Amino acid sequence: MAEPAAPSLWRTELGATLRLAAPLAAANLLQMLVYAIDVIFVARLGETALAASSLATTLFGLMMWCLIGLTGACAPLIAAELGRRAHAVREVRRSVRMALWLAAGTGLLAMLVSANGEALLLLSGQDAEVARQAGSFLAILLWATIPNIMAGVLRNFVSALGRPVFATAITGLAILVNALGNYVLVFGNWGAPALGLDGSAISSVITAFVMLGAYALAIRTDRRLRRYRVFGRWWRPEWQRLRDLLRIGLPISLIIMAEGGLFSSAAFLMGLLGQAELAGHTVALQVAALAFQIPFGVGQAATIRVGYHYGAGNVAAIAAAGKAALVVAVSYMIIPAALMILAPRFVLSLYVDPADPANAAMVGHAVGFLAIAAAFQLFDGLQAVLAGTLRGLQDTRMPLILALIGYWLIGFTTSVALGFFSPLAGNGIWLGLAAGLVVVSLLLGRRWQRRAVLGLVPA
Repeated sequence: MAEPAAPSLWRTELGATLRLAAPLAAANLLQMLVYAIDVIFVARLGETALAASSLATTLFGLMMWCLIGLTGACAPLIAAELGRRAHAVREVRRSVRMALWLAAGTGLLAMLVSANGEALLLLSGQDAEVARQAGSFLAILLWATIPNIMAGVLRNFVSALGRPVFATAITGLAILVNALGNYVLVFGNWGAPALGLDGSAISSVITAFVMLGAYALAIRTDRRLRRYRVFGRWWRPEWQRLRDLLRIGLPISLIIMAEGGLFSSAAFLMGLLGQAELAGHTVALQVAALAFQIPFGVGQAATIRVGYHYGAGNVAAIAAAGKAALVVAVSYMIIPAALMILAPRFVLSLYVDPADPANAAMVGHAVGFLAIAAAFQLFDGLQAVLAGTLRGLQDTRMPLILALIGYWLIGFTTSVALGFFSPLAGNGIWLGLAAGLVVVSLLLGRRWQRRAVLGLVPA
């Protein structure tokens, strides 16, 4: 009777992964549109305002991704608690409560950094006027810090409890709120004052509070979610649970910083080569980032599915959940890779006009970069999902070491060597990015494969 069980388990996990990953991936794609709206409106204010907004949101966005990754450690903990026992209300509530505490505490530190944004940008050598406007922008945007991180915690909660569609719907609502806020406040429509760049920052703050409120409302009105009473006894500490969150979450946050730092450094290296190379890199990277949102959502789903079976002690189901996530990601990544190779100019037309002679140099570089991006799409998707499966096993410390080896020891050094000490130039920098992703995916894949030998799964 053991033989027929495997296909049935595999089909069950494939269906569960797709049902969970689809709305999460859609929410990730919509979140990119939320950020794009700010660029669309601010770009009409001029180059200085756009440069200031780009610098401010880069700094703010990196902090948000790291802190949402830190508090996102609640996802594998919640999933494991649900798998471990049928009535895990109290344990789930403790994880969410301490994650919200962590969001508030770390959010205050991030607000302090944002409050000194102008000084930090001046120290990095930025233009004084750009730094001044960026500092003013950050002085307003900092009020979105804590609601953004808390909304990330509640997103993990509703997703782990089988309600990922709320994440999609609420992110869609955020697009509407942000677009309306920019329309009214940036240019002074509907009788509002024209606040320019500051208006865009205010719109982002409003959007963050609306998202947090929408999650709270969804939790209070949904019967299954309401019974967990995640906002009850919010003042009560659970120090061991907080330590668990830090143990799992700190390496996740540092992995995000390592990967984000690699791609940020690539932009700096491109800038040393020339403006056309930097512009082509920026556009090509936007295309790659858009394609990445699907496997990123699959990785989030894998964390929950693997974490659930980890809590239940079901080794066979852990294997099936990981396999399902990997198959979904690999099957999808073939599509954007093919588009980047067969129709690069069509893909680039989502962001720029390839037929415009003024864009010729930029498009030429971007087409070459997309050819390399197509080659590493598979590995980019694999490392996202493998990282998610290992997080489901609450294994984050060694993946951090592997990420540092792959992204910086291999990726960055290869980018510098090929970009500046070979005729490949910009293509060499992208080959370095590809090398980093390939190495990380292989190292994480080896660790996932040896999970039983390494004692990562229940005996």
